[in-house]
Amino acid sequence: MENKVVVEKEVDMIPLMTPYKMGNFELSHRVVLAPLTRQRSYGNIPQPHAILYYSQRSTKGGLLIREATVISETGIGYKDVPGIWTKEQVKAWKPIVDAVHAKGGIFFCQIWHVGRVSNKDFQPNGQDPVSCTNKLLIPQIPYDGLDEHFTPPRRLTTDEIPQIVNEFRLAARNEIEAGFDGVEIHGAHGYLIDQFMKDQVNDRSDKYGGSLENRCRFALEIVEAVANEIGSDRVGIRISPFANYNESGDTNPSALGLYMVESLNKYDIAYCHIVEPMMKSIECDESLVPLRKAFKGTFIVAGGYDREDGNRVVVEDGADLVAYGRLFISNPDLPKRFELNAPLNKYNRETFYTSDPVVGYTDYPILETMTRLDSLVTNDQKLHCNESIKFY
Repeated sequence: MENKVVVEKEVDMIPLMTPYKMGNFELSHRVVLAPLTRQRSYGNIPQPHAILYYSQRSTKGGLLIREATVISETGIGYKDVPGIWTKEQVKAWKPIVDAVHAKGGIFFCQIWHVGRVSNKDFQPNGQDPVSCTNKLLIPQIPYDGLDEHFTPPRRLTTDEIPQIVNEFRLAARNEIEAGFDGVEIHGAHGYLIDQFMKDQVNDRSDKYGGSLENRCRFALEIVEAVANEIGSDRVGIRISPFANYNESGDTNPSALGLYMVESLNKYDIAYCHIVEPMMKSIECDESLVPLRKAFKGTFIVAGGYDREDGNRVVVEDGADLVAYGRLFISNPDLPKRFELNAPLNKYNRETFYTSDPVVGYTDYPILETMTRLDSLVTNDQKLHCNESIKFY
């Protein structure tokens, strides 16, 4: 007998699909597109194929956080990542933003400086990358299997740091000019801001090093500058105190996280976005509960959540919103699939960072109507089926 799919609709309201008010923004659900590097902005210029990519993932009242976008030439560490420091880049982002807004989406952009996670090939005039330190990052092996080698960084002088802060401010201004609703500051995953915050990287002895207050000074100066430029209600920040990405660990991540969220309260920003220690790549028994209780704004979590985990963290008041990365890459209509408890397309890591404008980017199937499920089920390369799916 031919296989057919029955999706069991839940009687009760699905927690992830309940509305939420984030400051001045009315969200129709709590499923957030996490910022995801895709490396398809050739020559650091956003491309027209991003119009389809982001509009596919847009829903009325849904929050999207755009991929990390570098603030200046010195902030580049990967091939074909987008930038926001030139007028050409600002102009290229506008039709992408317009496409998201046309579907009623709320679009924040993430601004980024990689710091020492770079090499001379990416830097202007072949100069050394900059950081809080001159400690070299060991070679990394990303998912594509190719070794990433880094150049020893140059330690920023105390007098140079305000210039970097100003570059974040100007990037935020450019983002608003491009039409974005707000800005997320990338303070996570071992990039420049995280390098300053983590004591296993920051070996400075000036006012930006040593104590917790000093190590967090750079991050908070950026938050203040960006908030003053575009308004605090348009500002979010992503941090990962418990993570050790790019050799950026901390000896007391709980204290670091708590200090940051308490300090952020005085700026009255839109949200704090934290990478959850539940991630499989993070061996940590720490909890986000103290941070959740301390932060007064919207609290977003990310880190390997599925539908069940996301519903649970919302019900238990562990977070207001849940950001999804890999599942949103392979399921452009992820909120609808969560609403229907429909089967999910499998993601393909091998195409996460390729330069193809279609494959692994805009070619994942979209569940437009229930009748399309039959054709999806026959393609075992695209699905995983969960316990709520019954075959007849």
